[in-house]
Amino acid sequence: MYPDEGKSVAEAASRGTERELLIAMRARIAEAVESPTTPARDLAALTKRLMEVVRDIKAIDARAAEQEAERDNAASDEAFDPSAI
Repeated sequence: MYPDEGKSVAEAASRGTERELLIAMRARIAEAVESPTTPARDLAALTKRLMEVVRDIKAIDARAAEQEAERDNAASDEAFDPSAI
């Protein structure tokens, strides 16, 4: 459904969509959260930002699904033919 999600943050920022950038940021932040070298003082902020990014991705996906459903509904509406009854 979505293009390549394996872009780096820099690639996604320069040549990707907003969703691709968020996906790259999510991966990068998750790496930092898991890293044993990340200072403990940074974990709360990183975790909060990770959750915000996930929420933003879900919002983009929900909007896309809604738009797709609207397109499907519009395409399925046919003109009424009284002779078909």
